[in-house]
Amino acid sequence: MPDAENTETDHVREDPVGAMLGVLDLSTGVARTTEDIFTGRSQHMPLGRVYGGQVLAQSVVAAQRTISPERTVHSMHGYFLRPGDATKGITFSVDRIHDGRSFATRRTQAFQDGVPIFSMIASFQDEDPGVEHQEPMPEGLPAPEDIPDVDEMTGDVNPISRRMFSEQPIELRHIPSPIYVSAGEERQPRQAVWMRTRRPIGDDAGLHRAVMAYLSDMTIQESILRAHGIAWVTPGLRVASLDHAMWWHRPARVDEWLLYVQHSPNARGGRGLATGRIYTRDGVLVASVAQEIMVRVPSGD
Repeated sequence: MPDAENTETDHVREDPVGAMLGVLDLSTGVARTTEDIFTGRSQHMPLGRVYGGQVLAQSVVAAQRTISPERTVHSMHGYFLRPGDATKGITFSVDRIHDGRSFATRRTQAFQDGVPIFSMIASFQDEDPGVEHQEPMPEGLPAPEDIPDVDEMTGDVNPISRRMFSEQPIELRHIPSPIYVSAGEERQPRQAVWMRTRRPIGDDAGLHRAVMAYLSDMTIQESILRAHGIAWVTPGLRVASLDHAMWWHRPARVDEWLLYVQHSPNARGGRGLATGRIYTRDGVLVASVAQEIMVRVPSGD
């Protein structure tokens, strides 16, 4: 009889996008309370901790399940409360806080072993006309085809980390370059990353919004590390997401190239703030993101 864990890992290697979509397909929980209950599982992670973008996306999916289709998520604010265990299931409870004429509000909490690991409030709105403007996309950046895939730039990374890249459902192209092994000589609190899923995922607009939440947690921390010349392989480096906020402005497909422009305005007291703007390839601003992280760097004494 084949080992279940090895079978799951083989599936991830064959189709990491399919594995991600399977994780986002939550089940309706057997238990019933005053809240809507859903259950889910985690992607296989070599280091055993739940990827924050996964629980973000799952929480959005759970909240969307309680909303009428004509209302779409436009904002979320969440806190990462505890590290998640990727070998265990996750229970999601959704509280229907408010249903108004144009807006609806939901609170989603993710639990493992009876304690919350993530808490989010999200707002949904009917499509309404109104004033419109956007911050323009930066000019002069290379196209994704002109940048090597991150898989081609991880030769010096240890095998466990390299597996994380090969099993990643999102394709990444860094500008100016990844900071996995080296942060480069120029210390600047900004970068840009082209992103898309490794294959098409269909036309479900709600799924595209959820996957955008998934990818919004990727690489945004690097604008903080890059400002101080810190590479991910730095011995003793500890980084953890504390909170996450996201605003969806316009619809977009995550299986087409998106440019994630990232900047860190501040770091102090073991915390760093990073902000991001997500654009389509033709310059349409589709989302904005903000995240604070804990970052601890060895003193070197």
